[in-house]
Amino acid sequence: MAHDARTATSLPGLLLALAREAPARPMLRFHRGGAWQGMTRGAFAQAVADCAQGLRAQGVMPGDRVALVAENRPEFAIADNALMAIGAITVPTYVTNTVADHAHILRDSGARAAIVSTPALAGRLREAAELELLVCMDDPPEGTLPWATLTAAPADAAMLMAEVEQIPDGRLACLVYTSGTGGLPRGVMLPHRALLANCRAVEVLLRQLLQGVAAPTYLSFLPLSHSYEHTVGGFILPAAGVEVVYSRGADKLAAEFTEIRPHVVTAVPRLFEVLRERISGTAEKAGGYKAALFRRALAHGLRRLDGPPLGLLERLEDAVLDRLVRAKVRDRFGGRLRALVSGGARLDPALSGFFLALGIPVIQGYGQTEAGPVISVNTPWDNDRRSVGRPLAGVEARIAADGELLVRGALVMDGYWNDEAATAKAIQDGWLHTGDVAEMVEGRIRITDRKRDFIKLKGGDMVAPAKLEALLAGEPEIAQAVVAGEGLAGVVALLVPAEGRDVEAAVKRVNALLSPVERIRRTVVLPEPFTVENGMMTPTMKVKRRHVLDTHRGLVAEAG
Repeated sequence: MAHDARTATSLPGLLLALAREAPARPMLRFHRGGAWQGMTRGAFAQAVADCAQGLRAQGVMPGDRVALVAENRPEFAIADNALMAIGAITVPTYVTNTVADHAHILRDSGARAAIVSTPALAGRLREAAELELLVCMDDPPEGTLPWATLTAAPADAAMLMAEVEQIPDGRLACLVYTSGTGGLPRGVMLPHRALLANCRAVEVLLRQLLQGVAAPTYLSFLPLSHSYEHTVGGFILPAAGVEVVYSRGADKLAAEFTEIRPHVVTAVPRLFEVLRERISGTAEKAGGYKAALFRRALAHGLRRLDGPPLGLLERLEDAVLDRLVRAKVRDRFGGRLRALVSGGARLDPALSGFFLALGIPVIQGYGQTEAGPVISVNTPWDNDRRSVGRPLAGVEARIAADGELLVRGALVMDGYWNDEAATAKAIQDGWLHTGDVAEMVEGRIRITDRKRDFIKLKGGDMVAPAKLEALLAGEPEIAQAVVAGEGLAGVVALLVPAEGRDVEAAVKRVNALLSPVERIRRTVVLPEPFTVENGMMTPTMKVKRRHVLDTHRGLVAEAG
């Protein structure tokens, strides 16, 4: 008897079952040939079957690890599901990786095959390792197998559907290398069970979020090679009936908000910082009454969030400000947004408060690659911006004696690839040790810091850097911040100022909120920002603290 999506035991089993149930339903949208094009569930299922057949013909076997290096595009999702369908293990990898990064991942995973999107990536993979099979999607160079050739022969999609129904949920689906903020990436072994647990827990929330929406859309721009987008954009949202629209890139994002008018978007905190700078900058440049109205709308919005309550006349004024100011801000995001979800790193409450005060439904979630990755999330109807929300259904969470957050459930990884010692340290008695210090407040998780990142000052005092960095980055004059102080008399802040801004006043405001031990004693203003290109940020725009501190060790020592 054919399984349905509710009883699917594998990721391709889930998506192919949905294709069988509603083959004409839109699934993916992408920009190609100068126009937006769409792909239905049925067309996607056929493409997966064609790809799976081609991979088998090329000798890809169950258990083989295959690197997948491509931008967000339909071929990524097709190859991902095809590999899993035939029992191979996907190794999604960033297009921004260096040759050395690829060499480490290929060597560590043992992958002897790769699927890439461009000739440049094909060259990078060839330089990194000798490969038995290298498939290239666009303009394949000599010696590579064209994607069109791999997928040319039509396959029996019904037969593949029947086959994937036999995949056990405990089979390894993908090997996702954590980008990390320091050290070499480790391969996280994620079985189908882990991602399916995420899909089913989040689907309940999505159903309520999108109630009344006939054709929901999701704008996907975070890299599919990251576990966050891989699970959310690759499986959770398509499984919930949301059409996934692949962005053309960060430079097109502002236009795509108004063009696509998405209902759901996921982002990382760095994007929120950039958007706040642009929105505030536009308002201030307008000057005069427009700037005054913007500041008034922001102030009223923050009072609605945090109190004290608005008086009668203020409520009337706020209704007018909503039409004059907030409506225009909402229009910049397409006007249909039900949730703008932040993940990947801690979102400062002051930053999320800025958007909420302007009527943008920002919510924060929390997760780790080692947990599928979604562990908890707020909702627009039950939102506490000072927390990362309540654990998903099926997720157990508790706080250890030392304050570390522990998580247990079907979403937890099988362990780290070829690293039993690290696995034994991370998973103890079934509990995943997240490495995050947290507290539980009325059933919600509040992350306070990274366990291993505490700074010990010369006097023996311990300082939590994440708290300080969030406060500093929350100031409009500061674009990025990393604090140091290990073995020093006081805290030193490495700061990247917002364009044309002076950071001195911002540091004074932050220091007023801190205890004497925590206060910034010295600041170092850096001439260039932390970026992926200069190695200071991960591809998901998290600052590599360790690398920043190592690079600027001399400046820190001089300032300290």
